[in-house]
Amino acid sequence: MKIGILQTGYAPDALRPAHGDYPDLFKKLLSGHGFTFQTWRIVDMEFPSGPFDADGWLITGSRHGAYEPHPFIPPLEDLIRAICDADVPLVGICFGHQIIAQALGGKVEKYQGGWSVGRTEYDWAGAKVALNAWHQDQVVQRPPGATVCASNEFCENAALVYGHSAFTVQAHPEFNNPFVVDMIEKRGRGLVPDPLLDAAKTRLTQPIDDAALADQIATFFKTRAIAPPKSKERMRA
Repeated sequence: MKIGILQTGYAPDALRPAHGDYPDLFKKLLSGHGFTFQTWRIVDMEFPSGPFDADGWLITGSRHGAYEPHPFIPPLEDLIRAICDADVPLVGICFGHQIIAQALGGKVEKYQGGWSVGRTEYDWAGAKVALNAWHQDQVVQRPPGATVCASNEFCENAALVYGHSAFTVQAHPEFNNPFVVDMIEKRGRGLVPDPLLDAAKTRLTQPIDDAALADQIATFFKTRAIAPPKSKERMRA
């Protein structure tokens, strides 16, 4: 199964030598599931010819806001709608989560409550699931037909499912703990309040459920099924 990665931003320059770019992180996250990958650099106006150029699509994170006037935003929204109309499975992560919601009629804005950084716990159909987050923007109004499958007090729409068409997550299952450590020190200082960054560093010794989310994403691509991830918390229960 060929997954088309729609790259909407670049990993920070200081992190790429050690960790690679965003498509590399997703290839590593989804390794072992039998996928092949092709990347289109949407942020540089490199678009596929249409929704059938891949068997499934994944939209990456980005430092850009979905509501900002970048040239790639309108054609990306058109492509999102075409992918959904063509019934090709679509996954969005962070910015991808936000731009899919916006393209389908939802609202994204810079959240007045501030940032979510590092290990963050979500209620996922009664299971406690922990993922690394890094965002201030979030979906504040769901599109018609979108159903919440994960949330917490800070982010009501932390994961959304659109029937059998799309599955989107605000957090970053592709960000492992070493990546977040470098994000804090090489990207976050001066951008995110230091107390938030310092608190996030103290949580990075705790496990995250990135592998469970990888399994969920892979299952969605292959079967369109959505089920609560088998988190470490659930497995201990």
